[in-house]
Amino acid sequence: MRAPLDVVIVNWNAGEQLRACLASLAASADAAALRVVVVDNASTDGSADGLDRPGLALTVLRNAENRGFARACNQGAALGRAEAILFLNPDTQVSRDGIAAARAALEADPRTGIVGARLVDDEGRTHRTCARHPTGARLVAHTLFLDRLLPGRVPPHFLLDWDHAETRPVDAVMGAFLMIRRPLFERLGGFDERFFVYWEDADLCARAGAAGFAVCHAAAAEIRHRGQGTTEAVKDRRLFYFLRAQALYADKHHGRAAFLAVLAAAFAVNLPVRFGRAALRGSAQEAGAVIRAGRMLAGALPGLLTRGVR
Repeated sequence: MRAPLDVVIVNWNAGEQLRACLASLAASADAAALRVVVVDNASTDGSADGLDRPGLALTVLRNAENRGFARACNQGAALGRAEAILFLNPDTQVSRDGIAAARAALEADPRTGIVGARLVDDEGRTHRTCARHPTGARLVAHTLFLDRLLPGRVPPHFLLDWDHAETRPVDAVMGAFLMIRRPLFERLGGFDERFFVYWEDADLCARAGAAGFAVCHAAAAEIRHRGQGTTEAVKDRRLFYFLRAQALYADKHHGRAAFLAVLAAAFAVNLPVRFGRAALRGSAQEAGAVIRAGRMLAGALPGLLTRGVR
């Protein structure tokens, strides 16, 4: 039998998606080796109830409040002892051999520390999910939408010009499917819990690279991924946490000037442009979500300015 693999799934109101994810794990070729931990962040939809599946070793850890993705991932990882950990979103479904292909890529070279999968939609189309390490200037440019206005001069965050059809080293992979060696995860101190959600995967990959380990995209590891499956209904909080995390990433990796520039770009351009687009479309609901996100970001400013992530 294959060596055990710890699988950590953070759930927040994922509904039937979580059950479909677990069913795919139970049907995978590596099912007998999986030790699955579902960390439930105070879901209210009953999605964490009655999850036991024959043939799948499963533990459910319930938080009394939503502790965020990074912190919940660390909680789940702490319950295991396997030499590798797979962080998996509940809106994914693994193929029969997807996990085995990712493990093979991880084990092929001791210098590989993190492996991501090829994420596809329901029609089998591949998502461009591998990313570049952004510079401080690019983070500001992306916040200003310059990667869309000047695509030839400002590279996008994701590697959109590459079809993800071959296995190769990349700067960063998406946390929807992120497999990492446990010794490396522990050496890095796990996910940085100051990122409530978003950018924690890019931060972990950047720190793994700085520690001398490669990040690898495993093309043979095909995984279905819906995308934004559990945050689709909370667009205001989703936008707030994304902009907040982007600023925190800038602070941590590129310094205070980049951090302040990203925040200034968010308030001066990003939020007004989003509001204007919503107004032009006549979407009062979307415009309201932008306003609420801006208010939340403004409310978080005192803490961000005094503490940041340094």
